[in-house]
Amino acid sequence: MAAEPGISSQAVTAKPAPEVGAVYAEGIAAGVVGAATIAVWFLVLDAIKGRPLYTPTVLGTALFRGGAGLAKPDTLPVDFEMVLSFTWVHVLVFVLIGVGASRLIGVAERNPSFGFGIILLFVFFEFGFLLVCMVFADPVLQALTWSEVLIGNLLAAAAMTAMFWRRHPRLAIRP
Repeated sequence: MAAEPGISSQAVTAKPAPEVGAVYAEGIAAGVVGAATIAVWFLVLDAIKGRPLYTPTVLGTALFRGGAGLAKPDTLPVDFEMVLSFTWVHVLVFVLIGVGASRLIGVAERNPSFGFGIILLFVFFEFGFLLVCMVFADPVLQALTWSEVLIGNLLAAAAMTAMFWRRHPRLAIRP
């Protein structure tokens, strides 16, 4: 296909932007997959330790009650209100991350040079999150180890990446 006068060949070969609704639907689906992955990870860990739903209880208590009751996290009883409240916030945050990632993938599809920057942003975000947890969430990390949090986040990121990769198999990332 020859380019029209005054139009660069790059503009002719560029992929059209995906529909906005499709980008949001993809991001919401990826966010739900990521949230479910990390929730299942902690449910399995909690079940192995003999305390199902302990992790969302601890995180809900830290988030909604300012950590009141986390002085002795081993004695904290499972609180279904905290579990449900934290789960809603958890899913919402992952949906927002999924939508953001979906939009960034759309940018990388149109300009593969942005892809490497997006990967660096993910790495920075992941380790920044862990650093903030280590500095500001000491009571939570008395109940949960940083390695459990890291593995859970990496599993969620891998699940979301697999979902995006399946939908964008020809996504090219160039430095």
